Amino acid sequence: MAKYIFVTGGVVSSLGKGITAASIGLLLKSRGLNVINQKFDPYLNVDPGTMNPYQHGEVYVTDDGAETDLDLGHYERFTGITTNRNCNYTTGRIYDAIIRKERRGDYLGGTVQVVPHVTTEICDSIRSVVTDDVDVVISEIGGTVGDIESLPFLEALRLFRLMEGRSNVLFVHVTLIPYLSKAGEVKTKPTQHSVGRLREIGIIPDVLICRTEKHLDAEVRRKISLFCNVDTEAVIEAFDVENTIYEVPMHLAEQNLDYVIIDTLGLRAGRRNLKPWRDYIDRVVNATKSVSIAVVGKYSELLDAYKSIREALQHAAAYHSVNLSIETVAAEDIELEGPAKVLRGVSGILVPGGFGSRGLEGKIAAIRFAREKKIPFFGICLGMQTAVIEFARNVLKLADADSMENHENTPHPVIHLMEEQKRIMNLGGTMRLGAYPCVLTKGSIARKAYGKESISERHRHRYEFNNEYREACEKQGMVLSGLSPNKMLVEIVELKDHPWFVGCQFHPEFKSRPIDVHPLFRDFIGAGVKQGARRGTK
Repeated sequence: MAKYIFVTGGVVSSLGKGITAASIGLLLKSRGLNVINQKFDPYLNVDPGTMNPYQHGEVYVTDDGAETDLDLGHYERFTGITTNRNCNYTTGRIYDAIIRKERRGDYLGGTVQVVPHVTTEICDSIRSVVTDDVDVVISEIGGTVGDIESLPFLEALRLFRLMEGRSNVLFVHVTLIPYLSKAGEVKTKPTQHSVGRLREIGIIPDVLICRTEKHLDAEVRRKISLFCNVDTEAVIEAFDVENTIYEVPMHLAEQNLDYVIIDTLGLRAGRRNLKPWRDYIDRVVNATKSVSIAVVGKYSELLDAYKSIREALQHAAAYHSVNLSIETVAAEDIELEGPAKVLRGVSGILVPGGFGSRGLEGKIAAIRFAREKKIPFFGICLGMQTAVIEFARNVLKLADADSMENHENTPHPVIHLMEEQKRIMNLGGTMRLGAYPCVLTKGSIARKAYGKESISERHRHRYEFNNEYREACEKQGMVLSGLSPNKMLVEIVELKDHPWFVGCQFHPEFKSRPIDVHPLFRDFIGAGVKQGARRGTK
């Protein structure tokens, strides 16, 4: 019988509920338990697939083709689990399911209400991730306690604990302990009020995760315990980490959070083993060499838009024991100032995925700079497509070469719309999504990196390499090193006579893990380190 942990948040947003939920998963898994993480988002969108990155950050994609919240990336990176579409539910998805049931007559003409119909649908969604081998389900509730849109979820959790039994459900509440510099002390009142709001709903938290700038002494912990009705040992300090977010579970382990959870839920667990994670942190902390990578994108000022890419780069840097400097570069700045000025001194250039034409010419200029100056280059999704456009324009001398997404009537559509996409009108959930197989060419950079012939990677795109230009590209030195099993889709392109130049149509960043770095990111950073060493010897 599975046990359930619910992670809620209070006082303010962005306290780190996702990192907390992921850290709990890591700690429990390190003790031999099988976990699955899940996120509930209270907005009415069916999924984040059509949402602006400025509002939501990146869209994370699962193997089964779901477009999900970026917190699922944290879950996978921390725990090593593979999430699926049932690991992310939104209010929109919940209501969509209810409306479809009502239209089918499933409710037998009854009045459809928030209680019991919406709350029941939420409870069923929680159970949807349970399989025979799952010991613990960890569900994070988006938003903060007191938000109107979160109330149906919290009411569902109250009912869920009643149905499943108190011994099978544990509530973790992430809250803020602010420090007032003028008074010279931390204040517990915001946390007291937040817990009070939960108690009004009928939920009493079992564990408090207290975000704080200052360490909490024993007296403060006792005060929080007294006024929030939580055991003192279950008042856990979440202090800001210095080097990497993967230090968070280590700090929680030092306060025996996993013991508190295991004892409360009556779980049978093995001894804790966090050595691989401590080794990872040691490599981050003790790195002596440095490498600088430019990420040339559309949302240079928005770090969450490329969250998984930044994490994958960090994983690879730790693998090589180097300090990583990520230069976030606006593609439009390159259009204005030129690549030589903006990209001066970097040891590698990465162009990430995206949509639309804004900044496209800047990305193309950055890729030309990388190709001609022999700087390691990594193009992902749109980054691969722009690499093909640059090659067609400047090597094949097809001056008007372009993507049909950018220029529908271009005379040389080296990137065109996938055949199955031509009749699709809706945007949400209609792209080529999820994991697809790819066959690698013997002797290629990609084959050397992966060390095997067949791979599977996650996709999110509508446009692809136009096969009419295959022969011309190959004659001029482009290597089509990854193809779909039927050889109809180009998945990876490389260049001959270049230290490291790879573009892939898929998103490898979604499968990189701190202690299992993705091979393409690993070798890209390795090439960047060599590039820096060559520059240093000149």
